[in-house]
Amino acid sequence: MIEFKAIESASNFLDPRQGFSQSTVNFQVRFDPLTGRTCHFSHFGALKAQRLDLPGYERPEVKGFCPFCGDKRDKATPKFMPDIIPEGRRTRGEACLIPNLFPYDIHSGVVIMTDDHVVGLSRFSNDRLTDSFLLGLDFLQRIHSLDPALPYHLMTWNYMPPSGGGLVHPHQQYFATRFPGNQFMDELSGSERFFNASRKNYWHALIETEISGNTRYIGKVGQTHWIAPFVSMGLLGEVMCIFPDVFSVRDFKEGHVHDLVSGLGRVFRFYEAEGIFSFNASLSFGPEGQGHFNSFFRIVPRTFLNTRDFAPDLNFFQAVLSEPICIVLPEDLCEDIRPYFK
Repeated sequence: MIEFKAIESASNFLDPRQGFSQSTVNFQVRFDPLTGRTCHFSHFGALKAQRLDLPGYERPEVKGFCPFCGDKRDKATPKFMPDIIPEGRRTRGEACLIPNLFPYDIHSGVVIMTDDHVVGLSRFSNDRLTDSFLLGLDFLQRIHSLDPALPYHLMTWNYMPPSGGGLVHPHQQYFATRFPGNQFMDELSGSERFFNASRKNYWHALIETEISGNTRYIGKVGQTHWIAPFVSMGLLGEVMCIFPDVFSVRDFKEGHVHDLVSGLGRVFRFYEAEGIFSFNASLSFGPEGQGHFNSFFRIVPRTFLNTRDFAPDLNFFQAVLSEPICIVLPEDLCEDIRPYFK
């Protein structure tokens, strides 16, 4: 059985905004039902996403040199070794697959998603997203065949400066690794523990539980299930898409990409309505031959706290305590985003 554990508490102080009368502010600490990690929920409604000047990123003094743009791409981006990609680079529509000049592992690729340097969320068409995902996933599946000693496969995406992306030009990272990160490994080992204890798949049980509870279940798109997780990885919440029939990268088919793109387009429409301009995202695949760790996609909004000082939305909680902090309850996020999935 999945346990959703939360501790609710409050802090009292004399509030100068109310003539120094007593004020009570509530907060929560939630426990991730899979990993046991905690997350603080507080500052409810105190912060909003900051608007970005997208056209401003096109100005020459801001844009600077972009190796992903135009004729610079052929001269400034690397090529794969012939045994990996014989032609050096691959393209599909506007998308272009190149090696990562600053690799995360032995096989580390980048998909340049568009010809345009600045692409707002509304301009990520189905074709642009589909071509990018298919090109990157083809690379991961090829690497899986060439080097099965690297069991874990990831797509990661930093979109716009608040996310930590080094370039505004839209791009995704694809890599295979033995070291996929602490969060990934905690979720992988948690899935195995749950299966060994209950003989049930955690992700299937989570889908069933969230559907029946109906407070964090956003909707179904094709074969995918979209939820607002009980514990959020980001300040402004998190949306997760679970693929119940996918366990390793070899299971991921073109139909899964279409379901992902369809759901992601709905998330983007919600983000635009909420004034969200930036995010981090990932698509995770476990090792082949197991049936307890499903593939899932997660997306987390990012923002500056203000555009005066460009204060980031990461603070001591995330940087030195490894503790997510969130100002949006998942149940509220679900209620707000669910209409976009109908």
